[in-house]
Amino acid sequence: MLHTGFGPTPRSRGPHVLERLGRLLPALEVKTTGKWFLLSGLVGVVTGLGAILFQLLCQIVVHFTLVSLAGFQPGEAAGESPLFEAHDVVFRPWALVLVMALGGLVSGVIVYAFAPEAAGPGTDAAIDAFHNRRGVVRARVPFVKTIASAITLGTGGSAGREGPIAQIGAGFGSMVAGALGLSDRDRRILLAAGMGAGVGAIFRSPLAGALFSAEILYREEELESDVIVPAAFSAIVGYAVFGSFGPGGSDYHFVPLFGETLGRYRFETATELFPLTVLALVLVFVGMLYIRVLSWTREAFDRIPVVPHVKPMIGATLAALVGLAGYYAMGAHPHVLSVLSTGYGTLQDALVGDFDEVGEGTWTVVGVLFTVAFGKILTTSLTTGSGGSGGVFGPSMVIGGCLGAAVGLLFRSEHPGFYAVVGMTGFFGGCAHAPISTIIMVSELTGEYKLLVPAMWVSALCFLLSRRFTLYSRQVPTRLESPAHRGDFIVDVLEGIRVEEVYRKDVDVTFVPERMTLDQIVHVVAETQQHYYPVIDDQNRFVGIFSSDDVRSYLFDETIWQLAVARDVMVTDVVSVTPDDDLNTALRRFTAINLDELPVLDPNDPSRFLGMIRRKETIAAYNRALLEHKQVSEASVTGSSTTST
Repeated sequence: MLHTGFGPTPRSRGPHVLERLGRLLPALEVKTTGKWFLLSGLVGVVTGLGAILFQLLCQIVVHFTLVSLAGFQPGEAAGESPLFEAHDVVFRPWALVLVMALGGLVSGVIVYAFAPEAAGPGTDAAIDAFHNRRGVVRARVPFVKTIASAITLGTGGSAGREGPIAQIGAGFGSMVAGALGLSDRDRRILLAAGMGAGVGAIFRSPLAGALFSAEILYREEELESDVIVPAAFSAIVGYAVFGSFGPGGSDYHFVPLFGETLGRYRFETATELFPLTVLALVLVFVGMLYIRVLSWTREAFDRIPVVPHVKPMIGATLAALVGLAGYYAMGAHPHVLSVLSTGYGTLQDALVGDFDEVGEGTWTVVGVLFTVAFGKILTTSLTTGSGGSGGVFGPSMVIGGCLGAAVGLLFRSEHPGFYAVVGMTGFFGGCAHAPISTIIMVSELTGEYKLLVPAMWVSALCFLLSRRFTLYSRQVPTRLESPAHRGDFIVDVLEGIRVEEVYRKDVDVTFVPERMTLDQIVHVVAETQQHYYPVIDDQNRFVGIFSSDDVRSYLFDETIWQLAVARDVMVTDVVSVTPDDDLNTALRRFTAINLDELPVLDPNDPSRFLGMIRRKETIAAYNRALLEHKQVSEASVTGSSTTST
């Protein structure tokens, strides 16, 4: 049977039974209270268990490598749950270099042999999967990332847990969506929910985890609103699982990561805004340096002519040497070695101002804090820039906290820990362009909510002054630039334009009477430039349409040229639009059976032909509307800036 292009398409064969079962869950659009509660809870449980495994592996590797072989016990946060106790360890500098080198080698071999995308921080990879890979993360990535990151961190690599756990959680979310055969949109949402669950669990900050997963995706003031509620469910469940079954006794369950010892800090006078502004400027400058050094280090390691498997070993060895150089340069000061591993021990002391045990003056402490901050930039760049598996959020907190405490001491503050808390918030909030979630996260990490005002002040300044650079290169500016939402914006714009505004009303159209013979039709087609020909009856009513392609199929047989008429060629089941339809409806009908033009009919009298609308005119109208939208947005931003100035 000849298919003219305007008739209905042949019905395709039904999907396989298993596909129908797989589509049952997403088809039950029960929204937040049903579908997403179930799916987010499942992702939260899996990610919470993954966070427990990750934490256990980190502590096991630390005990049997750094502590047992090198005699180096990295300091931890007050809320960390120790799995092993270390007694009378003797520090062996040469063994530290060897342990870190071997750890980098083993981690690099595992990553590049099984899942190269698990190299580096991890958060960027999850962001890239959301925007550019339909939310797809290979099933092996969470497992490879767990093992490789535990080895990197456990052997002294300078990195954080946020990147690994974000990618681990994202991988579990993608796995769940893939196993259930969910849509690309649902897979992306579950990927982000997994990120929120991982961060919320291992940092014991469920609210911040939910906001982090929605905010970290974009460079500008943008939130991925679709993921907030699912991420909140998964973060709460992940936090509950980790707190209930995680390592350590009950004293460490559901307590802030850095303890609850900061209650004496509070914002008491507006004059403190001046030193806080100075702190913000320091954080912006060092943040720019941090990002530049990270970028330069990655580029440098990319140019090294060796297989990528051994590059993490080179980076880890250099990081160990940097750490030891700073350690001996500062008179074998114990805090300086926190430039290795997580560095949470020194950050904990900076938060509570606990440097009295070494009996040092202000300038010595300030020197140590600046050494740790700038040394951490180097060691983190060497660890992650070489392909070592670890995050950059943890080091950012250490850098920001140490800078904050140092600035507080320079301003003769009685509570430098006050500035350390605010420094943690502002530094990462500016570098990662995630001020809201960072404010909440630091508040949850420290159990201190009295410093929201100074934290907001410094974070806002850092964010505004750091617009030109970002810690995560895979972030996109806004939802408008995200490939994940490109179709959404096309629909939004097209639905705002009606066919009435676009279709051709004043262009001459050659009509074909329904009794015209095929011989006459052939000559009409040859003499005109039309591709589609409306057919009318004796009362000039629209009764059908055919295309020049339909006519060509009859050319091989001249015997029927005088027998066949337009009614034999035309299609009566016409795909059409009305002036009141929007362009999204028109575009869907264009693409349904791959048409270039559609007849526009009177909605009250389908036999009344009004004109034709072309696909290219529809796309041109969309481009014009999009350009106008961008111009209005730019004018709004310019106007706001002028007003502010």
